[in-house]
Amino acid sequence: MAEAQTAYPSRAVKIIVPIGPGGSYDLVGRLLADALTKRMGQAFVVENKPGAGTVVGTQAAAQSEADGYTLVVGGLSNMAFNSALYSKLGYDPRKDFVPVALVYKFGYVMVGRKDLPQATLPDIVAAAKASPGSITVATAGVGTGQHLVAAAFMKAAGIKLLEVPYKGSPPAFTDLLAGRVDLFFDSIAAGLPYVQSGQARGIAVLSSKRSPLAPDVPTMSEAGVPGLDVDSWLGIFAPAKTPPEAIAKLRREIRAALPDLKERFEKSGGEAWDLPDDKLDGFVASEYDDWTKLIREAGIKLD
Repeated sequence: MAEAQTAYPSRAVKIIVPIGPGGSYDLVGRLLADALTKRMGQAFVVENKPGAGTVVGTQAAAQSEADGYTLVVGGLSNMAFNSALYSKLGYDPRKDFVPVALVYKFGYVMVGRKDLPQATLPDIVAAAKASPGSITVATAGVGTGQHLVAAAFMKAAGIKLLEVPYKGSPPAFTDLLAGRVDLFFDSIAAGLPYVQSGQARGIAVLSSKRSPLAPDVPTMSEAGVPGLDVDSWLGIFAPAKTPPEAIAKLRREIRAALPDLKERFEKSGGEAWDLPDDKLDGFVASEYDDWTKLIREAGIKLD
């Protein structure tokens, strides 16, 4: 057993990124692959495996050998959302995976068109309560993080907005800036440039504290909608039954690499995150439960 512990990894390790190149999943996968390659003396190789959102790549990881040589980047989409969005999912995030490390998180911001008559969150909530569906909110597609954050906001605020679906964030922002849609929720990194340039209005951030990138934009709680602290998170997951010694070694090396990744994560609009090992299972389980409940109550399906 001692030899096996010492030997891992004795060959290349594959990290499946369940989306195409670009974006936060890819960022986390590539930065960790580079860091672990340097630290562990074996190649950690990223394989982008997109399809059906994050389903195809995650399912491939679930079906791979549980030997520590196939890992997957996991986040809200593939480890929390998909089980509720799909009637028949080819993997079970609770049974088929173990969280190795959660390393990155980023917040969301609610942005409004610059000439929106309702200048503050209380104004928006009041108008939506007085006339349900009178205010429009763009979504980046059914079941996306942007869509589900909007659903979480409507539930927390007790209001109904008129949802306008788009195929991704860019066309949603195009119509928001042109004044054809009222509101949009996206990552702070994606939304803030439009706020800072004056092309859109920052209404509130969906986190427990103000973003250092937007200190003038209040949190939801500060603006009158308490209990809506939403962070998107990403990390590395391994197939269930991966040898504990491999998991333990990966955890040690990822934790040791995080200080060197802090600046890169912050430049991307997020932050490095080091959730203690004994908190991982409980945190992921609670996120799964909370989002599954919300998605089912909202009646959102992808099949």
